[in-house]
Amino acid sequence: MQKYTDFAEFTELTPGAEITVARHGWRAKCLQRLIRLDLPVPKTMALPCDTVRAIASGQMPDTAQIAAAFGDDLLVSVRSSPENPEWGGPGTVLNVGMNEAMHARLTDSHGREAADALYLRFVQMYSVHVARLDPEMFHDEPGPGALANAMAAYRAETDEDFPQSPARQLAEVLRSMARAWEGTTARLLRQAKGAPPDAVLGLLVQRMALGIGPGLSGSGTMQFVDSVTGLPRITGRFRGQSQGRKASVETLYLTRDPRGASLEEASPEVFGELRHYGLLCRNKLREEMQLEFAVEGGRVSVIDAVRVTRSARAAVRIAVALAEEGVISREDALLRVEPRALSELLHYQVDPRAPRERISRGIAASPGAATGKIVFTAAAAQASAARDEACILVRRETVPEDIRGMHASVAVLTERGGMTSHAAVIARGLGLPCIVGCVGIQVDAKERVLRGPDGRIFREGEVITVDGTNGEVLVGAAEMLEPALGDGFRTLLHWADNVRDIGIRANADTPEDARTARMFEADGIGLARTEHMFFDEDRLTVMREMIFADSAHDRRIVLERLLPMQREDFLALFDIMAGLPVCIRLFDPPLHEFLPHDREGMRELAEALDRPLSEVMRRCEALSEFNPMLGMRGVRLGVTVPEIYDMQARAIFEATVEANRRGAAITPEVMIPLVSAAREVEIVKTRIDAVASAVKTEMKAEFDFRLGVMVETPRAALRAGEIAEHANFLSFGTNDLTQMTYGLSRDDAGRFMSTYVNQGVYAEDPFHILDVEGVGELLLIGAGRGRASREDVTISVCGEHGGNPESIAFCRAAGFDYVSCSPFRVPVARLAAAHFALLAPKNRSGF
Repeated sequence: MQKYTDFAEFTELTPGAEITVARHGWRAKCLQRLIRLDLPVPKTMALPCDTVRAIASGQMPDTAQIAAAFGDDLLVSVRSSPENPEWGGPGTVLNVGMNEAMHARLTDSHGREAADALYLRFVQMYSVHVARLDPEMFHDEPGPGALANAMAAYRAETDEDFPQSPARQLAEVLRSMARAWEGTTARLLRQAKGAPPDAVLGLLVQRMALGIGPGLSGSGTMQFVDSVTGLPRITGRFRGQSQGRKASVETLYLTRDPRGASLEEASPEVFGELRHYGLLCRNKLREEMQLEFAVEGGRVSVIDAVRVTRSARAAVRIAVALAEEGVISREDALLRVEPRALSELLHYQVDPRAPRERISRGIAASPGAATGKIVFTAAAAQASAARDEACILVRRETVPEDIRGMHASVAVLTERGGMTSHAAVIARGLGLPCIVGCVGIQVDAKERVLRGPDGRIFREGEVITVDGTNGEVLVGAAEMLEPALGDGFRTLLHWADNVRDIGIRANADTPEDARTARMFEADGIGLARTEHMFFDEDRLTVMREMIFADSAHDRRIVLERLLPMQREDFLALFDIMAGLPVCIRLFDPPLHEFLPHDREGMRELAEALDRPLSEVMRRCEALSEFNPMLGMRGVRLGVTVPEIYDMQARAIFEATVEANRRGAAITPEVMIPLVSAAREVEIVKTRIDAVASAVKTEMKAEFDFRLGVMVETPRAALRAGEIAEHANFLSFGTNDLTQMTYGLSRDDAGRFMSTYVNQGVYAEDPFHILDVEGVGELLLIGAGRGRASREDVTISVCGEHGGNPESIAFCRAAGFDYVSCSPFRVPVARLAAAHFALLAPKNRSGF
């Protein structure tokens, strides 16, 4: 076997040793810090990453020299030390150096039972993980004959006796662990966790702390905060003389407990020593740590210390507590909380400690969890809500008419769809847990059954749980954790607001949305979609009357009935937002969305309008389009059916006057959707200006308003310079802009998107994470040309990408003024914006 001796092959961990995370890994550096704090860490040798890589290629260090550093009684463990603990690594191998001579010594000092158990554990671990023998042959529990059987099995499989040389044992363990790290499976697993392809591994050889012996002996773990809640609480375990023994060996609680004996009672000195070490780590390492320790005859050894695993709510509480106590800075506290993790605090969550029975998995489109009875129609959802019964709306895919049913539901589950499908967008806006693209299920609305992937049938009225955080549909009612919007949550976000340098608004269509936006302290409303206001039952009939009107005069008469309703809608938004900006998008969807699609619905409409069924059917057919999302919608309606925009503009301005009279200084922002030509803006602007003048005269009041454009077509982005001459702001609607740039339907892309991403066609789902190379370039072109034409034009993003941290980074770097997202994504966006301001404070380029 070739030796590799071109550099220092290993380094003893001492306070002054040259140990770096990049070369020796995080565990080596952490142990060195413990040593500097005078914690009783067993003697440890660190093998740097270049040595480990050489071992994987067959170039071995001098293991005899490493063994000699531990003296004659070599008994060590070998632990992995990657650069980042999230990347994992080969499992620890204990009791390396165990042979017949060591077994005899331990028999004399600790008794045969303990010596046999230690030897058996090493033989089993070595055989399975180093020699790669069949695990079924090495699973016996300690007991009479177990060690002899393991030795015989090893001999039978390898045609040689179990190795007795400690140096050879160590060499084989090191080689096995080094090669396991370089294996294909290990590479894929750590790359899935964000590791680079060339991620390196260090290895640690540490003297064993056996945790056996006379007096109080054993091993365990101890941490000082709860991993789920983040509250101060000592948790962990202590198992007396635990190594290699059966589960029946006494396990002690750590703190006093009425259920049984505790370490605190058995040895207050050991317990106090461990608490002291935990506090020392917290204050000096500036982190909540979990200690792994062993006790031999009352003497404590600290084997390892790792960052406490924590839920999102615990992460927030811990970060804020450390900052408030002066252990870390506020800026450090902000950076320690992953922005996306905040979503878990806003909703009920399935308790990770509870059992769960999964039906299927889909795309986690809107976070949170809810339990309810299955319903298959919007009407059934409303009926269930009227009975005060929680229900989950299950659909193949949702359509605009389902909005009332979504409002009545506690969660939404669809067989089809992607991250920006109708169900996903509306659910995020409402704060409803939602799973879309759940391709493993089959929804039969006619028979009112949901079939799982295994053929199991769930009928209407049966209870399921939707976990929108991780995309799992569960059987029955799962145990839940309540939302965590306490002082720590609000404190962290106020700190974020103090450092972020890009505005965060909310997309809000209803007063309830606006109240949610205010609760999460959004800077205003960046998108109020007015079409959702027309799907209420009392308005839908009036809307349909307007569609069936025979002339512009008749349309105006019908729209006059909608005017006071719209005025109240906008006044409610203005009152709630209390002077903060409110951007209202004028009517956008094609008119056919408001018409029934089946014969029964058309018959009911004919009765309501007192028209022949044949006429209703002809009109519905005439309004149908081959591709309605690219047809008569948005500004095209404003140009061809201007009475709708006239009514909406009047409602906005009359509400503005009333809000101003109530003391809220409002300057409404009116946004024209789906623009592709400057002339469209000119035409609509002329009419809106006329309506504004009329309202000012009629109500004897003055007010200001800002007119802008929603940039959703590639042509609008390319001609933004011309468009900006007539607009105060340009707001990029990245949902439709992505659809039109890619030529993809966001509602159908979910069927093949995972294949495209897996095969590297797209790096990410462009409806989930902004495509900065394609769509992003259109944003940069549009913003640049818009500002070149009009220096004071406001630039923003109001699509669902606005709540995505990566998209916020792009918009901030490009100098955009604000992003707007669903109300429940506002906290995520606020924290993400603070992260980027702290990590790249001077990178805003502007135009």
